[in-house]
Amino acid sequence: MIGLAIAAVVVIYAIVIYNGLVRARQVKEEAWSGIDVQLKRRADLIPNLLETVKGYAAHEKETLEKVVELRNRAQAVPAGDVAGRAQAEGMLSQALGRIFALAEAYPDLKANQNFAELQQTLETIEGEIQMSRRYYNGAARDLNVKVESFPSNLVASVFKFEKAPYFEIDNPADRAVPSVKF
Repeated sequence: MIGLAIAAVVVIYAIVIYNGLVRARQVKEEAWSGIDVQLKRRADLIPNLLETVKGYAAHEKETLEKVVELRNRAQAVPAGDVAGRAQAEGMLSQALGRIFALAEAYPDLKANQNFAELQQTLETIEGEIQMSRRYYNGAARDLNVKVESFPSNLVASVFKFEKAPYFEIDNPADRAVPSVKF
């Protein structure tokens, strides 16, 4: 009878651990979805931004083409490739910084209402991306702690729960302030 009670407690405890792992994985997936939504919003605004800039800085064709290329590259990263997406989005952020730096060289562009609105919207989205990224990384951390901690690591290994990668910038150059030379 005592053996049966102990077995029941162990099974119930394993179920509680499993449900906690499932919950942590779902929170991580929801957090990734939040990042994805913000990145999509940013990607959708880029063509409008580029069209506005083209009229004022037509000879900056290389910079504009680089932004388009990096946007397309970021959108082509497979959905589950967090590290690849982080790298591609970091390079895109740096290229967008160069676009905004162009405004300093073109006073008419800087004064353009469409450009100002697009810049403000993108700045807001960048802030939301940062918040989403922090939320995702917190969810990934919580899942990773459960996957690696005893005794939940035993349940995690049986049911093939894996550590989640963090959404971070690997290339130090992506953190640098973009420089624009004319």
